[in-house]
Parts: sequence; structure tokens; C-alpha cells
Amino acid sequence: MPITGRRNICKVICMPPVEIRDAALSDVPPITAIYRHAVLHGTASFELDPPDEAEMRNRFEAVRDPGFPYIVAETDGGRIAGYAYANAFRARPAYRWSIENSVYIDSEMQGRGIGRALMVELLARAEALGFRQMIAVIGGSSHKASIRLHESLGFEMIGTFRGSGFKFGRWLDTVLMQRALGDGEDTLPDENAFPGTLYRPKTESV
Repeated sequence: MPITGRRNICKVICMPPVEIRDAALSDVPPITAIYRHAVLHGTASFELDPPDEAEMRNRFEAVRDPGFPYIVAETDGGRIAGYAYANAFRARPAYRWSIENSVYIDSEMQGRGIGRALMVELLARAEALGFRQMIAVIGGSSHKASIRLHESLGFEMIGTFRGSGFKFGRWLDTVLMQRALGDGEDTLPDENAFPGTLYRPKTESV
């Protein structure tokens, strides 16, 4: 086996153990740093200017306050190796059983299975909360690692918006993938339980 092969195996096997846990406000600084690198060097996000900690704190609270899952992967040395969350797919209330996932890994910790560990936990939490569909919006058809990860976790290819983004001097596709959670669309949801309670009909005045 070539040396490079042995290095690749060691990179996976020698991964430090990580704990997947709920994200806390104290995690916002490392989350901000991870996302900053993703914005400046990758196409997972179509943002062009990385947000500062204050903005990332606002975004964190906007996800956590309604009850959406937000988790981090922490090494036994206390380093945040990656994070993941699920947020409303769209704002209109009829979409409230569908969520969009986001996963970002520290640039020095990629390729070690951390993204998969985060996604497995995120799927389990989203299903336990009562959501019925998870939708992945992937930046770029060339983002093969993300596409393969989602396929391996049961996501199906839904479609591609060709040339819908422009970053780093080139056009980028937007790839849509989807996976049913729980009963999916096979049964009716309980509108009196979360996430149905994210919407309440307005009471007409007499």
C-alpha cells in the first residue's frame, strides 16, 4: 500500500473522540470561526462576507429559541470540531414540518467522519421532534463529498438549480436533496404538537 494510503487510514482511525451535544452560547466564537472559513474558502454557503460573532449569536438564537435542533461536535480536548443545525425550510407556516439542514466542519478536522456523526444525530433529533421532511440545499454540483454523505444517509436527489449562484468567479449550481423523517407524508401530523404549534390560526375579532 502506498504511504499516502496509510496516512489516509490513520487520518480516520486516529481521529480524536468527539462528543455530540447541544450547542451553547459559549460555542458561538468557534462556530463563527468555522463558518468564516467556509464562507471565504468554500461553496457550502453562498454568503460572500462572513458574519461577525454578534450576527452569528443572533442566528444561533433564532434557531434555538423556537425549538429547532442545534448541535456541536466537541473533542475530548474541548475543541469544537464542527456543528450542525436544522432550521425552517421556508417561513410560510404550511412548511413547518419541513426543515433544512446545515453542517460545517473545522477545516483541520474534515474527512474524519465528524460530518456523518453530526448528521446522524441531527436526523434523530429532528425526527424525535416531529418533523417529517429534511431538505439539503448543497452549494455546487461539484461538492461530491456532501452529496455522497447525504445519499448514504437516505437522501434522494430532488433537482438542481443550474447556475443559480456566482462565487469565486464561477457559476455554481444549487443541488436539492430530501429525506423523509418518521412517517413522512404517509400519515397526518398532530397540529397540536410541535412543530405544528409553530403556527396558530389568528382569532377573528367579533
